[in-house]
Amino acid sequence: MNTPATPALIELQTRGIPHRLFQHNGPVDSLEQAAPEREQRPEQVVRSLVFRLSEQDFVMVLMPGPGQVPWKALRRHFNTSRLTMASEEELLAVTGYRPGTVNPFGLPQPMPVLLDRCILDLPEVSLGSGQRGLAILMTPTDLLAAIPGAEVVDFSSLCST
Repeated sequence: MNTPATPALIELQTRGIPHRLFQHNGPVDSLEQAAPEREQRPEQVVRSLVFRLSEQDFVMVLMPGPGQVPWKALRRHFNTSRLTMASEEELLAVTGYRPGTVNPFGLPQPMPVLLDRCILDLPEVSLGSGQRGLAILMTPTDLLAAIPGAEVVDFSSLCST
């Protein structure tokens, strides 16, 4: 595999963060497709969702695959009555990544990252790499250690209890 030099992969390599890569054989249209191709369950495919809190303030929420961010809880967490999903243009501007490739690594500017607690219970997770069809696989422990200042939140009902 000819590994691209995306900002995420450069950061992980430079910092010595343990990870491996998975290259899909063709286009990936959903996490339901991506998970079995990566030999994972859907909740192991971590979605990196970006929300706009104000004109210049954005936050990234890492959620297990099918998990939904509860808007009310997110608004309460940031003590705001209004927030929106980042538009495709905003997403590219604040992360440098296109939809489907977003991850918390190699961002042009730091942004707060919330990580759903359920992710920590999984044996391995995968995230976007900055390039379509290529995923970063790593342990949740390495993921958390690789994101300085990440805040663990309890947004998902997917946790095993």
